[in-house]
Amino acid sequence: MSDKLQQDHFKVAAKKQEENVQYLAGRGAQINTKNKFFKNESTKEHIEAIDDWTESNIPTQYIEQESKTIVNKVESPDVGMGYSMNPYAGCEHGCIYCYARNVHEYWGYSAGLDFEQKIIVKKNAPQLLRKFLMNPKWQPFPIMLSGNTDCYQPAEQKYRLTRGLLEVCNEFNQPVGILTKNSWILKDKDVLQEMGKKRLVSAMVSITSFNEDLRRIMEPRTTTAKQKLKVINELSSAGVRMGVMMGPMIPGLNEHEMQRIMKEARDNGATFTAYTFIRLNGAIKLLFHDWLYKNFPDRADKVWHLIEQSHDGKVNDTRWGVRMRGEGNIAQMVAQQYKKYGKLYGMNAEEWSLDTTQFRRPGEQGKLF
Repeated sequence: MSDKLQQDHFKVAAKKQEENVQYLAGRGAQINTKNKFFKNESTKEHIEAIDDWTESNIPTQYIEQESKTIVNKVESPDVGMGYSMNPYAGCEHGCIYCYARNVHEYWGYSAGLDFEQKIIVKKNAPQLLRKFLMNPKWQPFPIMLSGNTDCYQPAEQKYRLTRGLLEVCNEFNQPVGILTKNSWILKDKDVLQEMGKKRLVSAMVSITSFNEDLRRIMEPRTTTAKQKLKVINELSSAGVRMGVMMGPMIPGLNEHEMQRIMKEARDNGATFTAYTFIRLNGAIKLLFHDWLYKNFPDRADKVWHLIEQSHDGKVNDTRWGVRMRGEGNIAQMVAQQYKKYGKLYGMNAEEWSLDTTQFRRPGEQGKLF
């Protein structure tokens, strides 16, 4: 589909949204799906079903807690990380495709609107990280910030927990990776620059589309693509190794933008890339289906079937090594684009790794691990 046809389509979709007063502007999910862990609960799985629901008027709720742990070992072999830490559970960005939505059910909430409106704040996250790193059993290994939800989501503006985590990591020379969709990361440029000089940090910015009409409904409270490129440019100029995450690629919606995303990111200082192919596991299947047919009634069937074709007739695949890439003609086409344009723009060409040799605990300055 040409760029002009794309723009015309999104204008029509936006007009339909305006005409539908029940559409919850500024939210990705339009419903609350059932929590599989509850036997009895009240949910709203159809927006027209109950008259007295007023989600659009409910402000984001921050639920503060004292957590017991902050660093988690990642067992999945195909996500590219060994350990992760997440100062927030739930994410106000509201990306409709987010796999982390399912995790919100463990906290007793829905993967739908609850995920975007009820944010769990781990207030003691920096203190927990310090305690974790002081444990003599810890052997330095890179830890991923935002392995689940975005560490720079709007809650960070109030709580600054990510800033606190970075300061602890810088003190211990603990290497970290970061993935974000938010330009708030620039507020921490000073500590990131200092860590960058020591090869202790590597950051990726997630860009899924340059079409603002699509971004506003697919990931409504994220930073614009233009601002994300500014983040890459500014931090790479400050000496931070920067990359771009293109995920998920969704056939019929944004997969055709892969080349432009790579080129624009490269032109702004990114040196490495990654991508994922759309998969709809757990409650995300119902949420995405509802969102897709509300926003794109003219091509929802086509997009849905293309996703099914890429996951052996389903919209999800649990097989390691396949689930994040898909299979079949459409997924192969995306993979070929990724390989072709990555080579064309010189992405992932350098041999680079975070430095774990500088790690030291306070009082052990003379001891290297």
